[in-house]
Amino acid sequence: MSQFFERKQQELGVQLNKIQRKAVERTEGPLLLLACPGSGKTTTMIMRIGYLIEEKGVAPQRIKAITFSKASAVDMLERYKRFFPKQAPVDFSTIHSLAFEITREYFSGSRYVMIEGSETNGLHKKRLLREMYQTENDEPITEDQLDELTSFISFVKNKMLPRAKWNKLEGPFPGAVEILRTYEAFKENYDVRLVDFDDMLTLANEALEKDKVLLAKYQARWDYVMTDESQDTSLIQHAIVEKLVARHNNLCVVADDDQSIYTWRAAEPTYLLKFKDVYPTAYIMKMERNYRSSKTIVDAANIFIKSNKKRHDKNMYTKQAEGSPIVLRKLASEEDQLKYLRKELQKLTSFGDVAILYRNNSSSTLLMSELDRLGIPFYMKDADNRFFSHWIVEDMLNFMRFSLKPERLDIYAKIASKTNAYWSGSQLKYLSRMKPSDKNAFDEINLNVTLKDYQIKILGEQKKWFEALKTMKPLKVIRTIRGDLGYDQMLSSRAEKFGMRMDYLSQILVTLEQIAEPLASMTEFAKRLKELEQVTQQAKAEKTDDMLTLSTFHSSKGLEFDRVYMIDLVEGVIPTEEDAEQPDLLEEARRLFYVGMTRAKNHLELISCGNESRFMAEVREIVVPDKQPVRKQTAAPAKPIKVKVPDNPNAVQQDEVLVEGAKVRHRVFGAGKIIGRDHERLVIQFAKERKELMIDICLSYKLLELIK
Repeated sequence: MSQFFERKQQELGVQLNKIQRKAVERTEGPLLLLACPGSGKTTTMIMRIGYLIEEKGVAPQRIKAITFSKASAVDMLERYKRFFPKQAPVDFSTIHSLAFEITREYFSGSRYVMIEGSETNGLHKKRLLREMYQTENDEPITEDQLDELTSFISFVKNKMLPRAKWNKLEGPFPGAVEILRTYEAFKENYDVRLVDFDDMLTLANEALEKDKVLLAKYQARWDYVMTDESQDTSLIQHAIVEKLVARHNNLCVVADDDQSIYTWRAAEPTYLLKFKDVYPTAYIMKMERNYRSSKTIVDAANIFIKSNKKRHDKNMYTKQAEGSPIVLRKLASEEDQLKYLRKELQKLTSFGDVAILYRNNSSSTLLMSELDRLGIPFYMKDADNRFFSHWIVEDMLNFMRFSLKPERLDIYAKIASKTNAYWSGSQLKYLSRMKPSDKNAFDEINLNVTLKDYQIKILGEQKKWFEALKTMKPLKVIRTIRGDLGYDQMLSSRAEKFGMRMDYLSQILVTLEQIAEPLASMTEFAKRLKELEQVTQQAKAEKTDDMLTLSTFHSSKGLEFDRVYMIDLVEGVIPTEEDAEQPDLLEEARRLFYVGMTRAKNHLELISCGNESRFMAEVREIVVPDKQPVRKQTAAPAKPIKVKVPDNPNAVQQDEVLVEGAKVRHRVFGAGKIIGRDHERLVIQFAKERKELMIDICLSYKLLELIK
């Protein structure tokens, strides 16, 4: 067996640690491999596949690897080919791809139409949902609401929620559950079966449940199944995998419950905590050594994530050097944050290993503008052009267009309901049908529309305000629209009525104000928005080695950078108000913050601009600057961080007393007996389980005390 590892070390330069080797060698039966950030999980998985083939004689086509994303499947296949170029390919695919294959075979001979992806005969999921929303609410759906609705429908299916329980669901906005029912009924009662991507999962699970011949065929197809990023897998996806491996149970699940950040997509991280309930004979292993980050970052992140309760207990560690201290910056405003980042970036000579991370894409717009102005090349991991087509942005531009061309009755008709004139539905319909003329739109309205006395007065005031807008700078224009023309009042009412997030809508307006602030005219403002939209398009291009990366925390998972700046760490953003109110959501927000922290290899900065995030405050409590002893060196020494640990005067201080046979008490696991040790690890038998613990971590964190 060791020859395999020695051979691969010579051929590839790949050297696995003890735990990684054990994970490779344990091929039979169910295995849950909990892999901390930077622990080399992909390399371990590929080596495990190679071990099955070269050492155990398993044919490559008898192995199935299921990944979370198409990009991961491609990456793993390419790495497998590099590691084992002489071997036949292994079947790497996403769970959706596998489900599609099963469903297509299940439907063999029956006609069905896919309504997601490319459009078929006018039948498309989003078009259908738009029409159903319009019918339900008598107004068009916004892109934000459409995204929320599709996510909600996907969530219901992935959670395997029976229809009898749909009445108890809380939708993203009033009427969402009714639209879900209408949508599903329409698909089922159409001339042919209509299927979306999530139906592929439910139908594949149904196929394996009802068609015993088909189930037997797929169970016999693979002898070994591996799933990657399983903390992001939904209940129905787990159900499909369970059926596939029921014959042999040779399943290796690779996951990290501390990096589960997609429960809003119906990911089921608690499944990992119940893994032994599903697979009673399962073996659980922990890959805790981090090869990516400095000891400073690893120690802080390890303690930070332990505030979460619903998790497997893990102790991430590293043998890397201390590294520079984590920098925490508490700035007064977004403008100060932008100035600080500008100053920091101008010190650098290269940007290819630098990332700026944030929770929401709205944080990227001003950054992008500044980077473009400075000529710093950048790439956006998840560039989102929707900001520039958002209805609020379009509203602001229409207000400005109308102020410059007050005869454009057609433009006023688009924004009339967004003002404080209390238009009725019938009045708005009449406005939209009025023919344009060369007269001022307000004069035309007074002549042709039956108005209430208070409306006549309000329209008279609006006429004066729109005339005044012409001479204002863009920033004052936006603030006048928001206040004097009643836009903020409308926005608040609309958000309450349709279940929109007011903080998100307000952030769009704040961003527009920040873009407008240095500009002199409304024409310049419109031009700048168009330029930034083009810059965003360009930022989607493939990343080159010299480009700085902008990314949300979600999209940064799996990436690593030498320098990481986490920005907008503000209470209400991370965590959001909704996160703060629900313990499970708060734990997920903390996991998201942890993902951001563990992207950094050497330099990590946490930056707030306003009311500091509680997570940043937690890190502040963990890392305490301390003076470093003077050493003979040319450069000034960096200040290390010191990790706070609970005071325990009875804790073991020296490893010499930790010998086989010694009885100890662990701060978390209770009383136990040391049954084995080497130079770096202890094996302790506790009442309910056996644990392998790092000696230096036990000593540093004062985890153990001797007992008689």
